Amino acid sequence: MQGKQGEIARFDPRARRRIEDKGLRADTTDVLNKGEARHTLARAVAFHRLGRFRDRNHDQQSHRAAALNLVTACIGLFNCRYLDRAVDELRRRGVDIDDKRLRRLSPLGWDHINLTGDYVWSDAPPYDVDGMRPLNREPDTLAA
Repeated sequence: MQGKQGEIARFDPRARRRIEDKGLRADTTDVLNKGEARHTLARAVAFHRLGRFRDRNHDQQSHRAAALNLVTACIGLFNCRYLDRAVDELRRRGVDIDDKRLRRLSPLGWDHINLTGDYVWSDAPPYDVDGMRPLNREPDTLAA
């Protein structure tokens, strides 16, 4: 080990283990990436890229923060439900999906969710019996 990593590892044996163990290093990176993804989602939901809370008193800020946590949790749940359905569909088609790779998958993507406040409602949404929209289906080339 060289440079700053070597200096840190010299003082903290746990740091040495994190640096030397490739699997632990990958797990740590995954956790950090998921944390960053959660913060990015929270910024998008809370500010819609305006940059800051505008509430002046503590109660209003706490209320807004609680609502932010609720909305980001709902987005995570929504994505988890659809990711589960997508994985089941791919496995049904014969695609081999490694559970170790699924463990690293984050449900915090939000590009498919409209956060602008402009909403389009259709007269007859195509929901199934579980109240979920159908998956976007690709051709069966995925199983090949």
